[in-house]
Amino acid sequence: MPELPEVETVMRGLQPVMEGKRIAKADVNRPDLRWPFPPQMSERLTGQTITSMRRRSKYILADLSSKETLLIHLGMSGRMLIDEVPTAEFHANPDLVGKHDHVVFTMQDGARITFNDARRFGAMDLIPTDGIERHWLIEKIGPEPLGNQFDESYLQSKLKSRNMPIKSALLDQRIVAGLGNIYVCEVLHRTGISPKRKAGSLGAKRVASLVPAIRDVLAEAIEAGGSSLRDHRQTNGELGYFQHNFAVYDREDHACAKPGCTGRIKRIVQSGRSSFYCSTCQR
Repeated sequence: MPELPEVETVMRGLQPVMEGKRIAKADVNRPDLRWPFPPQMSERLTGQTITSMRRRSKYILADLSSKETLLIHLGMSGRMLIDEVPTAEFHANPDLVGKHDHVVFTMQDGARITFNDARRFGAMDLIPTDGIERHWLIEKIGPEPLGNQFDESYLQSKLKSRNMPIKSALLDQRIVAGLGNIYVCEVLHRTGISPKRKAGSLGAKRVASLVPAIRDVLAEAIEAGGSSLRDHRQTNGELGYFQHNFAVYDREDHACAKPGCTGRIKRIVQSGRSSFYCSTCQR
Protein backbone atom coordinates (compact mmCIF):
# COMPACT_ATOMS: atom_id res chain seq x y z
CA MET A 1 0.00 0.00 0.00
CA PRO A 2 1.34 3.48 -0.84
CA GLU A 3 2.80 5.25 2.17
CA LEU A 4 3.14 8.97 2.86
CA PRO A 5 5.90 9.69 0.29
CA GLU A 6 4.02 7.94 -2.52
CA VAL A 7 0.76 9.74 -1.74
CA GLU A 8 2.56 13.09 -1.40
CA THR A 9 4.27 12.51 -4.74
CA VAL A 10 0.94 11.78 -6.45
CA MET A 11 -0.73 14.79 -4.84
CA ARG A 12 2.08 17.10 -5.97
CA GLY A 13 1.80 15.72 -9.49
CA LEU A 14 -1.93 16.45 -9.55
CA GLN A 15 -1.72 20.02 -8.25
CA PRO A 16 -0.56 21.74 -11.47
CA VAL A 17 -3.37 20.22 -13.56
CA MET A 18 -6.21 20.21 -11.01
CA GLU A 19 -5.73 22.94 -8.40
CA GLY A 20 -7.54 26.13 -9.36
CA LYS A 21 -9.14 24.38 -12.34
CA ARG A 22 -12.78 23.56 -13.04
CA ILE A 23 -13.93 19.96 -13.53
CA ALA A 24 -15.74 20.08 -16.87
CA LYS A 25 -16.89 16.48 -16.54
CA ALA A 26 -16.50 13.64 -14.05
CA ASP A 27 -17.20 10.16 -15.42
CA VAL A 28 -17.83 7.51 -12.76
CA ASN A 29 -17.68 4.16 -14.53
CA ARG A 30 -18.71 1.82 -11.70
CA PRO A 31 -20.79 2.13 -8.52
CA ASP A 32 -18.07 1.29 -6.05
CA LEU A 33 -14.47 0.43 -5.26
CA ARG A 34 -13.56 -0.58 -1.72
CA TRP A 35 -16.99 0.75 -0.74
CA PRO A 36 -19.78 2.48 -2.72
CA PHE A 37 -19.10 5.87 -4.22
CA PRO A 38 -21.14 8.69 -2.66
CA PRO A 39 -24.59 9.34 -4.18
CA GLN A 40 -24.63 11.42 -7.38
CA MET A 41 -20.86 11.68 -7.33
CA SER A 42 -20.58 12.63 -11.00
CA GLU A 43 -23.14 15.42 -10.67
CA ARG A 44 -21.58 16.74 -7.45
CA LEU A 45 -18.14 16.96 -9.07
CA THR A 46 -19.00 18.20 -12.55
CA GLY A 47 -18.73 21.98 -12.82
CA GLN A 48 -16.89 22.44 -9.53
CA THR A 49 -13.53 24.19 -9.19
CA ILE A 50 -10.81 22.53 -7.14
CA THR A 51 -9.77 25.37 -4.86
CA SER A 52 -6.89 23.56 -3.15
CA MET A 53 -5.26 20.16 -2.83
CA ARG A 54 -3.54 18.67 0.20
CA ARG A 55 -2.61 15.39 1.82
CA ARG A 56 -3.67 14.03 5.19
CA SER A 57 -1.86 10.84 6.17
CA LYS A 58 -2.31 8.49 3.19
CA TYR A 59 -5.31 10.37 1.74
CA ILE A 60 -5.42 13.03 -0.98
CA LEU A 61 -7.93 15.80 -0.28
CA ALA A 62 -9.28 18.08 -3.02
CA ASP A 63 -11.33 21.02 -1.72
CA LEU A 64 -14.14 22.06 -4.06
CA SER A 65 -15.95 25.34 -4.69
CA SER A 66 -19.12 23.57 -3.53
CA LYS A 67 -17.67 23.47 0.02
CA GLU A 68 -17.24 19.72 -0.27
CA THR A 69 -13.92 17.88 -0.27
CA LEU A 70 -13.10 14.90 -2.46
CA LEU A 71 -11.18 12.28 -0.49
CA ILE A 72 -9.03 9.92 -2.57
CA HIS A 73 -7.48 6.75 -1.18
CA LEU A 74 -5.17 4.93 -3.60
CA GLY A 75 -5.50 1.55 -1.88
CA MET A 76 -3.10 -1.19 -2.98
CA SER A 77 -2.84 -0.46 -6.68
CA GLY A 78 -4.63 2.82 -7.39
CA ARG A 79 -3.02 5.27 -9.80
CA MET A 80 -3.88 8.82 -10.83
CA LEU A 81 -2.67 9.19 -14.41
CA ILE A 82 -2.60 12.49 -16.29
CA ASP A 83 -3.00 13.12 -19.99
CA GLU A 84 -2.57 16.84 -20.65
CA VAL A 85 -2.98 16.60 -24.45
CA PRO A 86 -6.10 18.50 -25.61
CA THR A 87 -8.92 16.21 -26.75
CA ALA A 88 -8.60 17.13 -30.41
CA GLU A 89 -4.97 15.96 -30.44
CA PHE A 90 -5.32 12.60 -28.72
CA HIS A 91 -3.37 9.93 -30.58
CA ALA A 92 -5.89 7.37 -29.36
CA ASN A 93 -9.63 7.77 -29.02
CA PRO A 94 -10.15 9.61 -25.70
CA ASP A 95 -13.59 8.03 -25.34
CA LEU A 96 -12.06 4.57 -24.95
CA VAL A 97 -12.09 3.61 -21.29
CA GLY A 98 -9.68 1.04 -19.91
CA LYS A 99 -11.00 -1.90 -17.94
CA HIS A 100 -9.75 -0.46 -14.65
CA ASP A 101 -10.34 3.25 -15.39
CA HIS A 102 -12.99 3.74 -12.72
CA VAL A 103 -13.18 7.54 -12.49
CA VAL A 104 -12.11 10.02 -15.19
CA PHE A 105 -11.89 13.78 -14.61
CA THR A 106 -11.91 16.02 -17.68
CA MET A 107 -10.70 19.47 -16.69
CA GLN A 108 -11.70 22.78 -18.24
CA ASP A 109 -8.51 22.94 -20.33
CA GLY A 110 -8.95 19.41 -21.72
CA ALA A 111 -6.54 17.64 -19.37
CA ARG A 112 -7.78 14.22 -18.30
CA ILE A 113 -6.98 12.60 -14.96
CA THR A 114 -7.83 8.92 -14.65
CA PHE A 115 -8.16 6.95 -11.43
CA ASN A 116 -7.09 3.45 -12.42
CA ASP A 117 -7.25 0.66 -9.84
CA ALA A 118 -6.83 -2.96 -10.89
CA ARG A 119 -7.39 -4.45 -7.44
CA ARG A 120 -10.18 -2.05 -6.46
CA PHE A 121 -8.96 -1.48 -2.89
CA GLY A 122 -8.98 2.27 -3.44
CA ALA A 123 -11.82 4.57 -2.47
CA MET A 124 -13.34 8.01 -2.94
CA ASP A 125 -15.74 9.99 -0.82
CA LEU A 126 -17.27 13.47 -0.75
CA ILE A 127 -17.33 15.21 2.60
CA PRO A 128 -18.32 18.70 3.80
CA THR A 129 -15.02 20.59 3.88
CA ASP A 130 -15.65 22.00 7.34
CA GLY A 131 -16.23 18.49 8.68
CA ILE A 132 -13.23 16.71 7.18
CA GLU A 133 -11.49 16.23 10.54
CA ARG A 134 -14.59 14.43 11.82
CA HIS A 135 -14.72 11.95 8.95
CA TRP A 136 -14.40 8.37 10.14
CA LEU A 137 -11.20 7.82 8.14
CA ILE A 138 -9.55 10.99 9.45
CA GLU A 139 -10.76 11.71 12.98
CA LYS A 140 -8.42 9.37 14.88
CA ILE A 141 -5.26 9.97 12.86
CA GLY A 142 -2.25 11.40 14.69
CA PRO A 143 -0.16 14.40 13.67
CA GLU A 144 1.70 14.65 10.39
CA PRO A 145 5.36 13.62 10.83
CA LEU A 146 6.52 16.59 8.75
CA GLY A 147 4.37 19.06 10.71
CA ASN A 148 5.07 21.17 13.78
CA GLN A 149 2.86 19.10 16.10
CA PHE A 150 5.15 16.10 15.73
CA ASP A 151 8.17 16.67 17.97
CA GLU A 152 10.28 14.93 20.62
CA SER A 153 7.97 15.78 23.52
CA TYR A 154 4.91 14.52 21.70
CA LEU A 155 6.52 11.24 20.67
CA GLN A 156 7.93 10.61 24.14
CA SER A 157 4.49 11.13 25.67
CA LYS A 158 2.93 8.64 23.26
CA LEU A 159 5.57 5.92 23.62
CA LYS A 160 6.45 6.00 27.32
CA SER A 161 3.71 3.62 28.46
CA ARG A 162 3.52 1.43 25.36
CA ASN A 163 4.31 -2.26 25.80
CA MET A 164 4.17 -2.95 22.06
CA PRO A 165 7.27 -3.23 19.83
CA ILE A 166 8.51 0.12 18.57
CA LYS A 167 7.87 -1.06 15.00
CA SER A 168 4.17 -1.56 15.76
CA ALA A 169 3.95 1.75 17.62
CA LEU A 170 5.31 3.75 14.68
CA LEU A 171 2.90 1.99 12.33
CA ASP A 172 -0.04 3.00 14.52
CA GLN A 173 -1.75 5.82 12.60
CA ARG A 174 -3.20 7.15 15.86
CA ILE A 175 0.34 7.96 17.02
CA VAL A 176 1.79 9.35 13.79
CA ALA A 177 0.18 9.73 10.38
CA GLY A 178 1.27 8.15 7.14
CA LEU A 179 4.16 5.91 8.19
CA GLY A 180 4.16 2.43 6.71
CA ASN A 181 6.27 -0.69 6.78
CA ILE A 182 9.00 0.42 4.37
CA TYR A 183 9.88 3.72 6.00
CA VAL A 184 9.62 2.51 9.58
CA CYS A 185 12.18 -0.22 8.76
CA GLU A 186 14.50 2.39 7.29
CA VAL A 187 14.06 4.80 10.21
CA LEU A 188 14.78 2.15 12.82
CA HIS A 189 17.95 1.15 11.00
CA ARG A 190 19.19 4.75 10.86
CA THR A 191 18.60 5.19 14.58
CA GLY A 192 20.09 1.81 15.53
CA ILE A 193 16.86 0.67 17.22
CA SER A 194 15.69 -2.92 16.92
CA PRO A 195 12.10 -3.33 15.69
CA LYS A 196 11.65 -5.80 18.55
CA ARG A 197 12.36 -3.27 21.31
CA LYS A 198 9.36 -2.36 23.45
CA ALA A 199 8.39 1.24 22.74
CA GLY A 200 8.11 2.11 26.42
CA SER A 201 11.62 0.83 27.16
CA LEU A 202 13.35 3.40 24.97
CA GLY A 203 15.14 6.23 26.72
CA ALA A 204 14.40 9.86 25.97
CA LYS A 205 17.46 10.31 23.76
CA ARG A 206 16.62 7.29 21.61
CA VAL A 207 13.02 8.41 21.20
CA ALA A 208 14.23 11.91 20.34
CA SER A 209 16.50 10.46 17.63
CA LEU A 210 13.47 9.05 15.85
CA VAL A 211 11.97 12.45 15.03
CA PRO A 212 14.72 13.80 12.72
CA ALA A 213 15.26 10.33 11.24
CA ILE A 214 11.57 10.09 10.32
CA ARG A 215 11.64 13.55 8.76
CA ASP A 216 14.84 12.85 6.82
CA VAL A 217 13.74 9.48 5.45
CA LEU A 218 10.36 10.84 4.35
CA ALA A 219 11.88 13.94 2.76
CA GLU A 220 14.41 11.85 0.83
CA ALA A 221 11.70 9.46 -0.34
CA ILE A 222 9.47 12.32 -1.51
CA GLU A 223 12.41 13.85 -3.38
CA ALA A 224 12.93 10.47 -5.12
CA GLY A 225 9.26 10.21 -6.10
CA GLY A 226 8.49 7.49 -3.56
CA SER A 227 9.26 3.78 -3.76
CA SER A 228 8.04 1.59 -6.62
CA LEU A 229 7.92 -2.07 -5.59
CA ARG A 230 4.83 -3.31 -7.43
CA ASP A 231 2.17 -0.80 -8.37
CA HIS A 232 3.25 2.72 -7.44
CA ARG A 233 3.66 5.14 -10.33
CA GLN A 234 3.93 8.90 -10.38
CA THR A 235 1.18 10.81 -12.18
CA ASN A 236 3.28 10.88 -15.36
CA GLY A 237 3.57 7.10 -15.25
CA GLU A 238 7.20 7.07 -14.12
CA LEU A 239 8.49 4.91 -11.28
CA GLY A 240 9.64 6.26 -7.95
CA TYR A 241 13.33 5.70 -7.19
CA PHE A 242 13.73 5.54 -3.41
CA GLN A 243 13.81 1.73 -3.50
CA HIS A 244 17.38 2.05 -4.80
CA ASN A 245 18.29 3.71 -1.50
CA PHE A 246 16.89 1.06 0.82
CA ALA A 247 19.36 0.18 3.57
CA VAL A 248 17.34 -2.72 5.00
CA TYR A 249 13.88 -3.09 3.50
CA ASP A 250 13.63 -6.17 1.26
CA ARG A 251 17.40 -6.81 1.68
CA GLU A 252 17.34 -10.04 3.67
CA ASP A 253 20.80 -11.70 3.88
CA HIS A 254 22.57 -8.64 2.42
CA ALA A 255 25.46 -7.07 4.30
CA CYS A 256 24.49 -4.17 6.53
CA ALA A 257 25.15 -0.87 4.75
CA LYS A 258 26.06 1.03 7.93
CA PRO A 259 29.78 1.92 7.90
CA GLY A 260 31.80 -0.32 10.19
CA CYS A 261 28.99 -2.81 10.79
CA THR A 262 29.73 -6.45 9.96
CA GLY A 263 26.16 -7.68 10.36
CA ARG A 264 23.69 -8.94 7.79
CA ILE A 265 20.08 -8.00 7.29
CA LYS A 266 17.51 -10.29 8.86
CA ARG A 267 13.80 -10.64 8.24
CA ILE A 268 11.23 -11.37 10.94
CA VAL A 269 7.44 -11.20 10.89
CA GLN A 270 5.69 -8.83 13.27
CA SER A 271 1.89 -8.60 13.27
CA GLY A 272 1.80 -10.22 9.85
CA ARG A 273 4.32 -7.82 8.30
CA SER A 274 7.94 -8.31 7.39
CA SER A 275 10.49 -6.40 9.44
CA PHE A 276 14.00 -6.04 8.04
CA TYR A 277 16.82 -5.09 10.38
CA CYS A 278 20.43 -5.69 11.38
CA SER A 279 20.70 -7.47 14.71
CA THR A 280 24.34 -6.33 15.02
CA CYS A 281 23.84 -2.57 14.99
CA GLN A 282 20.16 -2.31 15.91
CA ARG A 283 19.58 -2.89 19.62
